[in-house]
Amino acid sequence: MSENIEQVDAKRDVIDVSPPADTSKPSNAEIERITADVITQIKTVFDPEIPVDIYELGLIYTVNLEDDRTLKVEMTLTAPGCPVAGEMPIWVQEACIMIKGVNKVVVDMVFDPPWTTDLMSDEARLELNMF
Repeated sequence: MSENIEQVDAKRDVIDVSPPADTSKPSNAEIERITADVITQIKTVFDPEIPVDIYELGLIYTVNLEDDRTLKVEMTLTAPGCPVAGEMPIWVQEACIMIKGVNKVVVDMVFDPPWTTDLMSDEARLELNMF
C-alpha cells in the first residue's frame, strides 16, 4: 500500500505550467498578425559573417502556417559549408516559437535552389554597399 501512496505523491509533484496549445484554425486576421510577427522575429536572426539579417539576405524561401498552427519554414544558407549550418535553423526556430498563436516550428534546410546575391533585398544591398 505504501508503494501506491509514493507513486501518487510523485505524480502530484509534477505541475504543468505551460499554457494549453491553441488547436483552432487561425483566422485571416490572425494569419496577418502572425505573418508580421514572423517577419519581425526572423529579422532578429543574423548571419554571423554578414551584418545583415537572414530575411533581408533572402535566406528564407517559404513560411507556411498549417491549420494545426505548425509554422513550417524552408530556408537556405549563403553557402552549404557555412560554419553555423547546424545552429541557424535552431535560431530561427527559437525566434519563431515565441510568436503568439504558433504551437510548433519546423525549420527545413534546403540548398535547391542555391542561394545567390540576387535573392538579397535592396536594404541588404545598401547595407553591404553592393549598389
